[in-house]
Amino acid sequence: MAITLANITMDCHNATAQAEFYAQLLDVPVDPEASQFFATVGKSAGLAPILMFIQVPDKTPGKNVVHLDFHTAEWAEYIERAISLGGKHVGDFDEYGIQWTTLADPEGNLFDIGKDRPTAVN
Repeated sequence: MAITLANITMDCHNATAQAEFYAQLLDVPVDPEASQFFATVGKSAGLAPILMFIQVPDKTPGKNVVHLDFHTAEWAEYIERAISLGGKHVGDFDEYGIQWTTLADPEGNLFDIGKDRPTAVN
């Protein structure tokens, strides 16, 4: 089994504006297809983890604004592993072409485990 830290995700009011700030700070471009709703920095530059920015209408009280996104092909197994280690299942999501589960660590900090998408074979 393998799991990797894929993204560091920030909730924000304007994803493009936040992405532009961090892209300029890191001297890398904002990745193509950025919008005010969703943007990434580092994917096209080959950086890891990727910075991901997602627009939220209001920052949720009690929810951490920055969280870790892990990705794995063994999605269900790692969700169960996290729960067995003291994590709590918060919810399942399918947006922007990505499936993930949000969990809370034993102190209540949120993190996500995303399902790896199969890569195309040419």
